[in-house]
Amino acid sequence: MPGIVTNHRSAGFRQSQRGTEESPVVKWLLIALALAFSFVFLLLPLLNVFAQAFAKGLGYYWRALSHPDSWDAIRLTLLVSAISVPLNVLFGLAAAWAIAKFEFRGKAILITIIDLPFSVSPVVAGLMFVVLFGLQGFFGQWLDAHDIKIIFAVPGIVLATVFITFPFVARELIPVMQATGTEQEQAALTMGANGWQTFWHVTLPCNARAMGEFGAVSVVSGHITGQTDTMPLRVEKLYNEYDAPAAFAIASLLALLALLTLAIKTFLEWRQARELERAQNAHALTMTNDVLNDQ
Repeated sequence: MPGIVTNHRSAGFRQSQRGTEESPVVKWLLIALALAFSFVFLLLPLLNVFAQAFAKGLGYYWRALSHPDSWDAIRLTLLVSAISVPLNVLFGLAAAWAIAKFEFRGKAILITIIDLPFSVSPVVAGLMFVVLFGLQGFFGQWLDAHDIKIIFAVPGIVLATVFITFPFVARELIPVMQATGTEQEQAALTMGANGWQTFWHVTLPCNARAMGEFGAVSVVSGHITGQTDTMPLRVEKLYNEYDAPAAFAIASLLALLALLTLAIKTFLEWRQARELERAQNAHALTMTNDVLNDQ
């Protein structure tokens, strides 16, 4: 009888599993559609950027990158990213921790504020900073009297970039923290990791798009060549001057930086997942040994 019941259960499980599975035709059709979409809309444009960048040869490509104005744009882009990303990580981690770990009044309002940059056009965000910090803006006269320049200067570019990009870290961390709770942190601590190691290697992802921000930065920068031009603005300026190969050269460098960032992020996530698996296995083994010792 037990064998018959087991067989019935196995047959029922296989039947329910078949009912939830798609047919091979649908599965391969969806895979082919996803691959075709990725190739046409992602990979092909990316390859075209590099093809256009090297259209006039390696020498012209290097001259476009080594132009003084291009170097200034590259340095400014890296500087803005170096300032914006740590600020985004600090705010994103604090906000995600508060939202995922605690219950408090105004929690829904905080989540709405975090999502605000997703619903506001970057150009509108740039205009908002101009209204606040421009010469004719709300704080303009006071800033001018104290010789503080924000609009058409590096601080304005940093402010616009931080505003546009700050939700990304929080939005990536919140669902992870809500789903996992503190089990992973406890498992890591079981392995002997201290608080800072747990903080960096378990709860901190890497996500930033500061280098490619265009809309808000375009409004607050003033497009001053050699001073407030970032790499996206430099690309636009070269393209408008009918120097497409030089524009694509800068764009290719921007794409390479983005791909490098993505590769580093993927590697860190892979290493983090492996460390978490080891930590959880060690934690489970320790709990099993404790139970056996108690018995």
